[in-house]
This record gives sequence, C-alpha cells and structure tokens, in this order.
Amino acid sequence: MVTDARQRLIDSATALLTDEGVEAVTLRRIAREAGVSHGAPLRHFAGRTELLSAVATTGFAELRRRGEDLATGSPRERLFAMCRAYIEFALANPAMFELMFRRDLVDADEPELASTNTAVFDDFSRLVREAQADGWRSDADPTVLTASLWAALHGLATLWLWGGLPDALDRGRVDAALTVTLEAYLGPSPPAPQP
Repeated sequence: MVTDARQRLIDSATALLTDEGVEAVTLRRIAREAGVSHGAPLRHFAGRTELLSAVATTGFAELRRRGEDLATGSPRERLFAMCRAYIEFALANPAMFELMFRRDLVDADEPELASTNTAVFDDFSRLVREAQADGWRSDADPTVLTASLWAALHGLATLWLWGGLPDALDRGRVDAALTVTLEAYLGPSPPAPQP
C-alpha cells in the first residue's frame, strides 16, 4: 500500500528526528529505520525537503490538536492556555519544533504544510479575537497582535531550548518567564483551575 509505505517513512523520519535531531534525518537513514530499500523514499517523496515538510506538517498538526483541547474557560483563559501549550510543545519536542520553522530544510509553500501552519495561526488568531471581544486590547489589529504574541512565545521557547537564556533561568523558572511574558500581553494571570 502506497499510503502505508509513505506513512511508515514519515513515522520513521519522525522517530529519527526525535531520537537524534534534524541533522540525522537523511533519506538513507530513514529508509534503514523504515526497513525499506534506500531508493524507497524517492518513490513517495521528491527528496529530503518534501519528506521533512511532511514531518513538519505532523508537528503543526500536533500543536493544533493541543490547542483544540482548550475549549473551556473564558476567552482570556483559553488564550493563556494556548500560549502555555505552545511553550510546552516546544520544550517537549525540541527537534520537531526546530524542524517546523527551518525554512532551509522544509518547503514552507508545500500545500499541506502551509495549510496546517496557517490553521494553527488561524486558531491562535481566533482565540486572540475572542479575548478582544471580551474586552482585552480591543483596539489592536488582531492579526498584528496574534503575530506579536506568537513571536514572543517562539522567542522564549527558542532561547530556552538553545541556551540563549542565562544559566540562572533553569527549567523551573521557564514557567515564571512565560507568565511574565503572557502578563505583558494579557494582564495578570487567570486564577488556577480548582481540582
């Protein structure tokens, strides 16, 4: 089955990415991990870029699924939770997070990747607009506000993952840094949910 073989290659590439990082993800290694011939990846993908784009698409799809689980609470609480989910995704999946934004390795214009990336941004933008309708920064352009907030979250995640923050900011304080960043955009944190 073509679809099964294609998915097996994507799954093998994703596992290799997770275990060894983006530089280890070569067509030859993917084929070996998938248990297929060295030429098999080229029967399903035009090359490494197309295969890595398919892998990055799965990363954006997972990030989107995490956002879909945030259906409860006020608009502001859901936006705060989505911001937290973004950081948590990055910290839990550093190699995938890196690949998703490596325009030198993926084709950002590949239709499925572009569509999934846009869907994540649109979901995030919808949460921003809902928070604005609820009185938060209602005078700001929602697209600009979404892009700015996403950039702040991405910067925090990237600095943490690649050692750009001082050693004094250990993993336990990343949550505090996230809270300060979010409060700069959202105002004080919403109360923690009661168990």
